[in-house]
Amino acid sequence: MNKTLSTTLIVIAVLALAGGIFFAGSMYARINTFGPSMMFGNGWSNSDTYGNNMMGGNNGMMGNGGNMMNGYGYNDTNLTPLTVDQAKAAAEKYLSNLNNSDLQIAEVMIFDNNSYIIVKETSTGNGAFELLVDSASQIAYPEHGPNMMWNLKYSGLNHQFMMDDNSGMMGGSGGMMSGNGGMMGGWDNTTPANVSATMTVTPEQAIAYAQKYLDENISGATAATDPIQFYGYYTLDFEKDGKVTGMLSVNGYSGQVFLHTWHGTFIEESAVQ
Repeated sequence: MNKTLSTTLIVIAVLALAGGIFFAGSMYARINTFGPSMMFGNGWSNSDTYGNNMMGGNNGMMGNGGNMMNGYGYNDTNLTPLTVDQAKAAAEKYLSNLNNSDLQIAEVMIFDNNSYIIVKETSTGNGAFELLVDSASQIAYPEHGPNMMWNLKYSGLNHQFMMDDNSGMMGGSGGMMSGNGGMMGGWDNTTPANVSATMTVTPEQAIAYAQKYLDENISGATAATDPIQFYGYYTLDFEKDGKVTGMLSVNGYSGQVFLHTWHGTFIEESAVQ
């Protein structure tokens, strides 16, 4: 190899490395600026305007449009929705790994894309966090969106992506994307912080914010009047033509609304006593 060619290859390699570093730095800055809403579904930006984001939303890389992973309209017709008992069993398995006797399943909702679980605290009656259950694997995992972004008390638990009994690629001890020592940070199953459930936005105001969003974006939809209060936000269903159509969350301090775009068509629900 002559000296000129060798020098050229070195220059190209240096430029490629510099470009990679610049891109990584830019992404880090954007994620820290705009927060988790860049990664999941439709959400509010720092300018308090609802819209699509980088990794989700109507045309996001992992959201709607191409439906690469999740998003509004996502539907795998090859999947058979779970029964209430199957979804509950998956959630119970998830909770058994947390070793927290104060947590219990309060509600199970079955959609054609996934199953949705509300976990509450038995001592307070407050919502603790939300789970999804994958229909194919029957594995429960923390719901993305507000459950990740706004949960002030159980955010540590929400980093536990148990994709395969504490050893899967996405979670567990040493998991690639989570777990102890994982790329995206560890998870914490210690006693949650003592955070007050009292928020500046009241349940009545949360309903009003939700209805205002529906009036502007989903004509004819009506917000439920019984929002579930979590630590930092509320989640409530909405109906259209007398049927459950979807779900959204309202920030308990800013009133910002986040539409859940990943459930699909509602099938059935069951309260757990």
